[in-house]
Amino acid sequence: MKLAILALAAGSAAAFAPAMNKAPSTALNMAFESELGVQPPLGFFDPLGMLNDADQERFDRLRYVEVKHGRICQLAFLGQITTRYGIHLSGDIDQSGDAFASFPNGIAAVIGPDAIPQAGLLQIIAFVGFLELAVMKDSANGAEPGEFPGDFRNGSLDFGWDNFDEETKLSKRGIELNNGRAAMMGILGLMVHEKLGEIDMGVELPIIGTLA
Repeated sequence: MKLAILALAAGSAAAFAPAMNKAPSTALNMAFESELGVQPPLGFFDPLGMLNDADQERFDRLRYVEVKHGRICQLAFLGQITTRYGIHLSGDIDQSGDAFASFPNGIAAVIGPDAIPQAGLLQIIAFVGFLELAVMKDSANGAEPGEFPGDFRNGSLDFGWDNFDEETKLSKRGIELNNGRAAMMGILGLMVHEKLGEIDMGVELPIIGTLA
């Protein structure tokens, strides 16, 4: 759990945009100041120095990771507030008759004495691995080049993207970046509150109440 929180915190800070560090690797860093995502109030922001002396390939890789983590965290945050509000899948999760609603919410659903069966967790991990290795690919990790890092269409999915003008595309990509960044901080906050609830230090949160 601690490693997950630290990794999420590092990922949320890493690729927001380049650095407030004023050390002299200027030429390459200055090239990133006009990249999508450099915006108020933080502007050129790379507190961990991950873009010091980086080239465009390095930046694209970090942006790809940021976009992917943001998408995952948006789904995770939505899953947290949905299940904690009392909405679960209907039916049973296994052949023993255990209902989806019978398992705890949050991290306790996969780790702890009341977690889903280990076979179910292994199925989830296998499915995520399949998506990572075979489906969710772009030019940053071996697929044919897309329009931008995180473009997972791979010549098949579109949903009307090509009908937008360039200004609209940039706006939508910026919105996704901001929502992903907010979701990374949001799910991190929920994870922290969940652990605080285990030691009777939880607080009442809107919609979902006290996490435990």
